[in-house]
Amino acid sequence: MIAVSELQARRAAFMKSMVAGSIAIFPASSEVIRSRDTHFSFRQDSDFFYLTGITEPDAVLVLAPDLETSEILFVLPKDAHEEVWHGRRLGTELAKVQSGVSACYDTSTLATQLPSLINGHSDLYVAFDQFPVFEQSLRSMLSELRNAPKRSKIAPDRLHDPRPQLHQQRLIKSPAEQAVMRHAAEISVAGHRRALGFVQPGVYEYQVAAELQHEFTMRGASGFAYESICGGGANACILHYTANTDVLADGDLILIDAGAEYAGYAGDITRTFPVNGKFTKPQREIYELVLASQAAAFEHLQPGSTIVKAQEACIEVLTAGLVKLGILSGTVREHIDKLSCRQFFIHGLSHWLGLDVHDVGLYQKGDKPVKLAAGMVLTVEPGLYFAPDDTRVPEQYRGIGVRIEDDLLINAQGHENLTAGVPKSIEGIEALMAQARRQQEHSHAAQR
Repeated sequence: MIAVSELQARRAAFMKSMVAGSIAIFPASSEVIRSRDTHFSFRQDSDFFYLTGITEPDAVLVLAPDLETSEILFVLPKDAHEEVWHGRRLGTELAKVQSGVSACYDTSTLATQLPSLINGHSDLYVAFDQFPVFEQSLRSMLSELRNAPKRSKIAPDRLHDPRPQLHQQRLIKSPAEQAVMRHAAEISVAGHRRALGFVQPGVYEYQVAAELQHEFTMRGASGFAYESICGGGANACILHYTANTDVLADGDLILIDAGAEYAGYAGDITRTFPVNGKFTKPQREIYELVLASQAAAFEHLQPGSTIVKAQEACIEVLTAGLVKLGILSGTVREHIDKLSCRQFFIHGLSHWLGLDVHDVGLYQKGDKPVKLAAGMVLTVEPGLYFAPDDTRVPEQYRGIGVRIEDDLLINAQGHENLTAGVPKSIEGIEALMAQARRQQEHSHAAQR
């Protein structure tokens, strides 16, 4: 978990980046109605959580480096009636201890205290497009300051978006964050290994998702880090397929893209494997090509290199393989120059990973790609997708979709693959599935 001292250091680092005479306001998420009087499961805003470690709704963090009390947190008040119905609240004392802020008040005082805190500051940091209810209240406070009689109060006349600075700060994961993410990856690995042992012809995609969910939560995760994809057959060719309603057929592949969220941080793994435990020749050919392209990308993922270089290496391997298989006709160089493989590799190779599954941080500064540095965590996920009705593709490959995704931590030595525990060689996949089937047969025999 993240220590209070690290939360304090994060806030101090952000305040150091603020212009003189400024104040920053970070609202927490609010609960969202699912239907009538029921809510979706609450998930804290990642920026607010990064700065406070607080997971309650409707809180507000104020940072003002020039004030004697530079860190002020507002949280929901203790309320015996509400807590009986909806669960215990931290209250100001415990929230102050848990976050390490200088001062903590309940939100019933926000309307009177916040205008006073803002008054006199020339610059205001706030993300004005995320929290409409809070923003409406804040605009009223700013208007009140601007229209004070005889200009007795001063409202900020310059607004800044805090996200560019804060998100670059979030891009480099601390040793504590790396430890949490390593555990999120371990839980995700366990779920995928369970799914490999569970899948067989006749089970439903939603049953596979249920196996993943069970393993994740039993190991301490809050659940999925994002909506899981368990696409059998041609469903694997739908990049964000989340219906998970179809039965798995003998002879098809299944593509599983799922990760656990642990202590706010995401895992993100994709594996593709045969429903019956054995790859066919066409499936093997496409799978080995995608796997080789991932290995080529891995060679460039180290400090000082870029995702662009890794993607170029990946595309070279995919293009050469597609020409060799007769899916592209012509020279390899010609198709690399035209990026012909993008017809079938239709998404990016990588994205940052952290508190958000598609985590924050720049990929490019000006016209140059961001250089990788120790502490960055990213996914590597090449894929090939051949729609069942794509007549450009030889018939034996139609309906095959393959993606292979791992989570890499950039370190001084190059990188650490956090998700290597899920087999991805053909031999490793088939061996694990065969072992699971033998264990199931022995268990069934023992029960007779």
